Amino acid sequence: METPGTPASKTAVVVRVDFGACVLRLDDGTLLRATVRGRLMGERKSLGNTIVVGDRVLWDPGDERGQVPVVTAVEERRNAFSRRAPGRHAAEQVVAVNLDQVVLVSALDHPPFSRGLADRVLCQAESAGIPGRLVLNKCDLGGDDPAARESTGEILDDYSRAGYPGHTVSAQTGAGVGELLDACRGGRILFVGHSGVGKSTLLNAMFPALDLLVGQVNAKTGRGRHTTTAATLLRVAPDLELVDTPGVRAFGLWGIEPANLAQVYPEFHPRLGQCRFSDCAHFAEPGCALRIAVDEGLISPRRYGSYLKLRGELQADSSRESLRQGGWT
Repeated sequence: METPGTPASKTAVVVRVDFGACVLRLDDGTLLRATVRGRLMGERKSLGNTIVVGDRVLWDPGDERGQVPVVTAVEERRNAFSRRAPGRHAAEQVVAVNLDQVVLVSALDHPPFSRGLADRVLCQAESAGIPGRLVLNKCDLGGDDPAARESTGEILDDYSRAGYPGHTVSAQTGAGVGELLDACRGGRILFVGHSGVGKSTLLNAMFPALDLLVGQVNAKTGRGRHTTTAATLLRVAPDLELVDTPGVRAFGLWGIEPANLAQVYPEFHPRLGQCRFSDCAHFAEPGCALRIAVDEGLISPRRYGSYLKLRGELQADSSRESLRQGGWT
């Protein structure tokens, strides 16, 4: 990853990547658009995962002949949050790097809470060694409906038992927004969520100046309005940076093998290695410690069901990829 710069190289952070170039934030807060040295992009001449939001880079300034600044090297990353890129064949898509938290923003309703997305995002964060946090937006839509309150409690309890802090908030009324803001301070936070869950509204409720900040970044990339079409890193306070991302329709796991999936469910850890068979897949094998823990109420049945579904999907993906590499497409 690391490539030597020149003696004149300066450092900066990548805040956006667009069309084969990127926007950099200098140490004094100045934003500038830069190209990327060709050797960093590889044979396909595409940025791809070479430079992503959150990267610390070296860059050389332009000169009096009108040359634009150019990124010459990328410093080593301390972590990376990735997903499986949409498409037929397996490929990694790095969303952002050098993160301190991943915050999954979901809605209680409109659209309904998706356990599938929640578990995928949190498993991916766990795999990368990044703490995860769950936010349930639109809590004002539940009103006084006891069923809605019970559903909220079940969701928060399931993820709390797995070790994930949870928040109920309303971007419209402001309920819970201050508590979430306090929980995010002191780091670089990636916000992820389905389209329609109110993520952008929530971020604007947390940071009223957000539209102005996004506008400044878009001015550097040639965009004239606040539309989240690519991950964007914003410094919203001296002690807080956020990465805003486009709403996702689907989220595929990356870099997690079927046999290792149980490792990214934190609540499974105390039972791993206690099954009757050392190669237990935790499906229907006799003496499975995970299934016993579910029966005893120590592991959420919904989270265990999620594990079974995701493991089946990963096994199917692995089989398809093996066939493709063997020439059977």
